[in-house]
Amino acid sequence: MNKYLERIYNGLIKENPTLVLMLGMCPTLAVSTSAMNGIGMGVSTTAVLILSNFVISLLRNVIPDDVRLPAYIVIVASLVTVTELMIEAYLPGLYKSLGIYIPLIVVNCIILGRAEAYANKHTPDLAVMDGIGMGLGFTVALTLAGLVREVLGSGSAFGFNFLQYLPDSVEPIGIFIQPPGAFFVIALFIAIMNAIGIKTRQRKLVENTGCDGCCATCAQRCEDAEEEAK
Repeated sequence: MNKYLERIYNGLIKENPTLVLMLGMCPTLAVSTSAMNGIGMGVSTTAVLILSNFVISLLRNVIPDDVRLPAYIVIVASLVTVTELMIEAYLPGLYKSLGIYIPLIVVNCIILGRAEAYANKHTPDLAVMDGIGMGLGFTVALTLAGLVREVLGSGSAFGFNFLQYLPDSVEPIGIFIQPPGAFFVIALFIAIMNAIGIKTRQRKLVENTGCDGCCATCAQRCEDAEEEAK
């Protein structure tokens, strides 16, 4: 796979920051009450992630190791301030919905984690692609969580209320737009990702060693082999 596409795939699937690495959970649980909030927070974080990765990668040989993390925070805080002011100016509704979670992007562990783990060690082009991949993965996770919670919790999607076309007996499940609903939906997504990962590992195990990961089946095969040997 092309090294740039691999960065996109890595962020979306293999190392999805929310569903695999379990990073950035605070904004994920807090703002994913609707799909639009998820998109807004995801795009804002993606913009900061791309720019911070680019700047940190450019300065990776200039910033002394002793002040590496403080320097990262200054860079990220500057970019977050610009992003916050732009959202406030051009998207006041979104700014009001996201509230304190926009400035808190400064301490989002996805931003600092990718700066330390990847941007600090690779060239700017790869760092930018890593930021795009991780940002897309974060945005997709937030948007899907927000969509599910919005549909189940309020009977709407992207502001469109479809309950008006359903029988009066159908009511939204209010808990899904509350904090417990966020935990349930994210846990469900993580369980699905883990199940897919387990199947993938099992297939690789079978291909490489002939073991299907089931000890009971393996024991039966050993017994069958012993019977044949006799």
